[in-house]
Amino acid sequence: MFNGVFTALATPFLSDGKIDFPALARLLDAQLAAGVNGIVLLGTTAETPTLSAEEKKQILDFCVPRLTGKCKIIIGTGTNCTSTAVANTRTALAYKPDAVLVVTPYYNKPNPSGLIAHYKAIAAVGLPIILYHIPGRTGLKLPAPVLAELLREVPQIVGIKESDYDPAHVMNTAVNYAGKLDYLCGNDDLFPQYLSINAAGIISAAANVFAPAFVQIHRLFKEGKTNESFALFAQLYPIIKACYAETNPTCIKYMLAKLGFGTATVRLPLGPISDEHQTHIDGLFKTVDPAWVLH
Repeated sequence: MFNGVFTALATPFLSDGKIDFPALARLLDAQLAAGVNGIVLLGTTAETPTLSAEEKKQILDFCVPRLTGKCKIIIGTGTNCTSTAVANTRTALAYKPDAVLVVTPYYNKPNPSGLIAHYKAIAAVGLPIILYHIPGRTGLKLPAPVLAELLREVPQIVGIKESDYDPAHVMNTAVNYAGKLDYLCGNDDLFPQYLSINAAGIISAAANVFAPAFVQIHRLFKEGKTNESFALFAQLYPIIKACYAETNPTCIKYMLAKLGFGTATVRLPLGPISDEHQTHIDGLFKTVDPAWVLH
């Protein structure tokens, strides 16, 4: 169901920090023109921890009608409070998304029984769930037996966005589940590796800027042109890495501003991009074929 490239959409801000809706509209149109398979709304890249409930509603009201019928829609609803995550998911239900993206609870470090109960409560709302596993941010790593139990107990989990950098965990999950649910790369810098282990696609922050390239990398691989796919990825690898020189989406917002999609403004506690990284990114942009950049 979730094959291809899914952009974890950034939220363009005006210089005063308010949402820039005209820039958001241009960003949506450009993503669709690039041929992405879906959009993730209200994910981490959207800076959701700093968005008010009213702003989140405004974003959904603005984006969902523009995307419906044109690509798949995934809405981020996960938090480290089960009742809040359930409420978020009930709110999302009204927008009829194809799935909700639910991160494993951060900071709390729930035990297996609590984790399973958390996802069961969210699943009861009635929407398909993509489990978001990112232990580097949450502090919670899912051991293989716990993941197996979770997937048995919560069949509404139809996909996993995997952002672990542990190759043994990634391979074990791919071997056991890639043919049974949609295994999605959550690390832009490892996209070819995930494709080689039967991942369905990617949920990408860097696709905010490089959607045309990510779509082409995926298409070439699926056509069996693996050398060409990797060659394109390798060409862009330095600037893909530069997307994460600072905490996401700081660098991506700077790149989007260079392309005319809003300003580089991020909300506190994220600070503005450093001069050093601006200079580094400016240099890398000169080496990138414009065909692979959002326009």
